[in-house]
Amino acid sequence: MNDPLSRSQRIRVIAETPAAQKKLSFFERLSSLLLREPEDREQLLDVLHAAHDRHLVDDDALSMMEGVLQVGELAARDIMVQRAQMDMIDVTDPLSSIVPFVVEKAHSRFPVFEGDRDRVIGVLLAKDLLRCFSNGNAHDFDLRSILRPVVFIPESKRLNVLLRDFRANRNHQAIVVDEYGGVSGLITIEDVLEQIVGDIEDEHDFDTDDDTIVLAGDGRWRVRGITSIEDFNERFGTHYEAEDVGTIGGLVMNELGHVPHRGEVVRLGPIRFEVLRADARQLHVLLAEPLPPEATLDES
Repeated sequence: MNDPLSRSQRIRVIAETPAAQKKLSFFERLSSLLLREPEDREQLLDVLHAAHDRHLVDDDALSMMEGVLQVGELAARDIMVQRAQMDMIDVTDPLSSIVPFVVEKAHSRFPVFEGDRDRVIGVLLAKDLLRCFSNGNAHDFDLRSILRPVVFIPESKRLNVLLRDFRANRNHQAIVVDEYGGVSGLITIEDVLEQIVGDIEDEHDFDTDDDTIVLAGDGRWRVRGITSIEDFNERFGTHYEAEDVGTIGGLVMNELGHVPHRGEVVRLGPIRFEVLRADARQLHVLLAEPLPPEATLDES
């Protein structure tokens, strides 16, 4: 008597039978694809894309699975809000200036520093500030007394590890520091989750941390928001300049007057910019399209 077939063998046999293939459950069909036992990340992505092509996985599910894999490769420095863009509060600021600032920025948490921005002493929660007013304690307001502890992490901390720490310690925000202890930026649990459930496909278009401008095809280029204006000018022969910003993302935000949403378009001289990825605080990826001379003249 022959040995009974294993579960994987049964799935393979069933999967090869056209009449029975429609009766397979979602997980059995996905398992039949995974029987190839991918040996590295690239092969696993190939399997997932094959599942997507066979309509076993929809667009959103594929995007999230790619995001999960991406989180394991990214570090805090890759997605943090840069130091220059952090909304911070000086512990010596009066309540009369803190309240309008909190209302204007509309964040739930604000790093508080003392002396200089490298010395973060705590985190102000907007709800704690509101509680002071609801309890009638605004007249003797003491910012230090309501600060929450601050969490510091190195720039190199992997996002999958950070997400686990956020969940285990019930933290929502961390200050990113460099090797000398200086503040490099800020990262939140929402920033990490966006890499999974947000528009993560643009991140794959940059092979290394040094790649900030890559060809997207059809004469268009994908450009990271952190690309310096000087580097952009050198690549495209433009003459952009700004006194208060140093990156192409900052230049576009200045022109629009706000942090843009995906799909927004702006023309700056000979270049048409389309926002490919941005969150509530930062512009991450742009699509830059050099315009033909006649199109530039039409806009003037």
